[in-house]
Amino acid sequence: MRPSAPVTVLIFSSIAWGLSWMPLKYLSGRGVQGVPLIAIAYGAAFPLLAPILWRQRDFWRRDARSLLAILFLGGYANLAFVSAMIYGEVTRVMVLFYLLPVWGVLGGRIFLRETIDTPRWLAVALALAGAFLVLGGLRALQGAVSWVDLLALTAGLSFALNNLIFRARQSLPVASKVAAMFLGCFLLAAVAMVFGVQPWPQLDLPAWGLTAVFGLGWLMLATFATQWSVTHLEAGRAAILMIIELITAVASASYFGHERMAPVEMLGGVLILAAAVIEARRPSVVHG
Repeated sequence: MRPSAPVTVLIFSSIAWGLSWMPLKYLSGRGVQGVPLIAIAYGAAFPLLAPILWRQRDFWRRDARSLLAILFLGGYANLAFVSAMIYGEVTRVMVLFYLLPVWGVLGGRIFLRETIDTPRWLAVALALAGAFLVLGGLRALQGAVSWVDLLALTAGLSFALNNLIFRARQSLPVASKVAAMFLGCFLLAAVAMVFGVQPWPQLDLPAWGLTAVFGLGWLMLATFATQWSVTHLEAGRAAILMIIELITAVASASYFGHERMAPVEMLGGVLILAAAVIEARRPSVVHG
């Protein structure tokens, strides 16, 4: 059985997100760090999305509360995730973020009445076991929880809740929902700078341009692909499929970042990949 289009698109977008640490670290090295990086990247994309949001105002006026929830949850998820990727260790951040399957599966059950059958429970168990091993097993429990860890964890929770709203509100166009996410992320970053979380850096024109291109190209396309797929898949299934992002980040950080993966971490990656394969081969439930 061939994977459906939403499954295929979600796999490719997850790979793009898994590799996003590379341009983030590069831009950070050029002086575009943290909150200002996020403000520039997401702010650059929003002018292209704003006209779409305005043209579709008749749709979201009827469900403004949901769009506001997406603005906050999606905006915070992106702000927290990107910040954690910039300042944290790629593998640790990705693993904490990918408690996401738990939030997605349980949230789909609680809010959308989705069924959790035996294969799905197995996929969740494999994903979490794999994430635990990638993080270092019991050794991970010995480390103190940092602010970066909290950012990664809360980003995963917010993203899972955001995806549930995306799927539940089929009447809202995907473009409007993505525009709300970008606006939310930009506004939260702007507020953070106003309150002195991080000062505005002195940047040259190439740094501005590269950051804007990253937002317009990489972030916007990856977000559209992810959210279109999420809209057409069960919340639990989408959450587990996106675990591919984790294995992509770990593998790329090991290869390009010259980090050596221990055998137990490799085993964790295999378990995570097995969870994604279980979900990808399930019959599709397409909505809308």
